Amino acid sequence: MPEALNENELILIAQRLQAIAQTGLTYTKDIYDSERYESLMLIAERLLSARFDLPEEALKALHKAENGYATPKTDVRAIILNKGKLLLVRESDDGGWSLPGGWADVGDSPATAIIREVREETGLTARVSRLLGVWDRNQHGHPPYPWHVYKMIFLCEVVGGELAISHESLDIRYFDPENLPELSLTRIVPEEIEVSIRTAREDSPTWYD
Repeated sequence: MPEALNENELILIAQRLQAIAQTGLTYTKDIYDSERYESLMLIAERLLSARFDLPEEALKALHKAENGYATPKTDVRAIILNKGKLLLVRESDDGGWSLPGGWADVGDSPATAIIREVREETGLTARVSRLLGVWDRNQHGHPPYPWHVYKMIFLCEVVGGELAISHESLDIRYFDPENLPELSLTRIVPEEIEVSIRTAREDSPTWYD
């Protein structure tokens, strides 16, 4: 008898169903295929809304904002070190700490996106030194999430500005990487920080899934 699927596997299936339905609705010209893809989208939305306690209508509205060929979302994060200590931002929504960063906007290059995010979240002007890693969010112990996400982590150097708390954060501090505070696991997990710092210090090749 096959083993039961765990929660993460079920969410991955729902993500894939949603992606297939979105892509199918974008390209099909057949009315009957459109109806099938709409049904598939409804199944995905029901699975995701049940797991994340979201009203189906709210999830449907979010999915309607997505069109075209379905691809993973892109999250960018910055490793900023000062005398061996790591800059973290305390997030206002869950009180956990994270690397500065957020969603990449359409029209931005990845480097432009992380420079903007660092400035908005910390008040600092940064310069990108190198790409440290590209992570598949589904594979590294983050809490489940409705969408598939790639996380790009950059090594950044501060070239100006002063630390300033934004409306999205509660605090900003430098921490000893060996003694980190409670992290916002939705955004970052210890493995991603540890590997990124090691990659930066050892000048190792970019890490990727």
